[in-house]
Amino acid sequence: MDNPHKRKKQPEQVRRALLDAATRLAVEGGVASVTVQAVSEAAGVTKGGFLHHFPSKQALVTAVFEELLETVDRDLDARLAADPKSHGRFSRAYVEAVFDMDPDTDGGAWAALSMSWLTDPGLRALWAGWFQARVDRHRDTDDSVALTMVRMAADGVWLADLAGVAVEDREALRERLIKATRRPAR
Repeated sequence: MDNPHKRKKQPEQVRRALLDAATRLAVEGGVASVTVQAVSEAAGVTKGGFLHHFPSKQALVTAVFEELLETVDRDLDARLAADPKSHGRFSRAYVEAVFDMDPDTDGGAWAALSMSWLTDPGLRALWAGWFQARVDRHRDTDDSVALTMVRMAADGVWLADLAGVAVEDREALRERLIKATRRPAR
């Protein structure tokens, strides 16, 4: 490991290393394992370097969570763009994203941070604001009780996945939820 005191300053690379280390630690040991000391060591950065980029552990965890939301946004936007039928488009994209996420691989960071946002008011508010903005943005195509129920059912599958609870007839459930998004609103 090179000496962090003698390296050329590269603020974006240092910030990226801190975010990546925090994500990795959260996936491996939960958010409790994300400490200033552990993240600094894993990123090869001094504590002072950590604090230069993030004033606290909470600020780092929030930044990781914001990046995850941006990743979900990009995924949803790609799914929306590929769907030619407008009615229920957002709900279909949401269901597909949930069913395609594997908590043991690409969803690992979600799994780690999701348990935190359930108990952390700041992260919960961030999630709620993000989700409500998406719902509001797609109100013209997805504003019905039936589509809200579809998204809530997808959330149930997501929570079951995070908890390691098997979802019976997973593919049949996915197909039924997608089918429910195709029915015109009444």
